[in-house]
Amino acid sequence: MSTGVPAGLPLRRVGEGVILAVLLTPKAQRDAIVGIEAYGGETVLKARVRALPEQGRANTALEKLIADWLKVPPSRVTVAQGGKSRLKQVKVEGDTEALTRLIATRIAALPL
Repeated sequence: MSTGVPAGLPLRRVGEGVILAVLLTPKAQRDAIVGIEAYGGETVLKARVRALPEQGRANTALEKLIADWLKVPPSRVTVAQGGKSRLKQVKVEGDTEALTRLIATRIAALPL
């Protein structure tokens, strides 16, 4: 079954947006989206945040980072799954076609 997502993108489409698979590294030197990689049989977006993984701080920092990276309102980005895990499922609400194109463009612009 085709999801309409270009190969190699760390996302899946849902009715009202997309879900990004994100591998998060907390306690980093800076907040950044650093690339994509294969992890556990799927492609994931690698992200780093300065926040500690306590009381949801790293998740909140990740939501803000993704919102800034995609230039969407922070209210449209939530950690939907994996709250206490390094592997997160981050939901971005909005037009699925536009978000898929935007994410593909942003990933293509990341340094190799």
